[in-house]
Amino acid sequence: MSQPNNPLHGVKLVDILEFLVEKYGFKELSYQVNINCFKKDPSIKSSLKFLRKTPWAREKVEQLYLQSININ
Repeated sequence: MSQPNNPLHGVKLVDILEFLVEKYGFKELSYQVNINCFKKDPSIKSSLKFLRKTPWAREKVEQLYLQSININ
């Protein structure tokens, strides 16, 4: 099923997270998206686990990603 109006279609959460960590680092990410998985002992693996089961946090991360790629 094609989703031409969905800019996140085909983009994996791990790719989004790796992009944001490379661009901002975990410290800046914790300011941008106020969630503990970016503040206390942050890692890609633990952040993915949290974001996969927390829809509101995932949505905030996806929005930051969309804003970040539009800036470039």
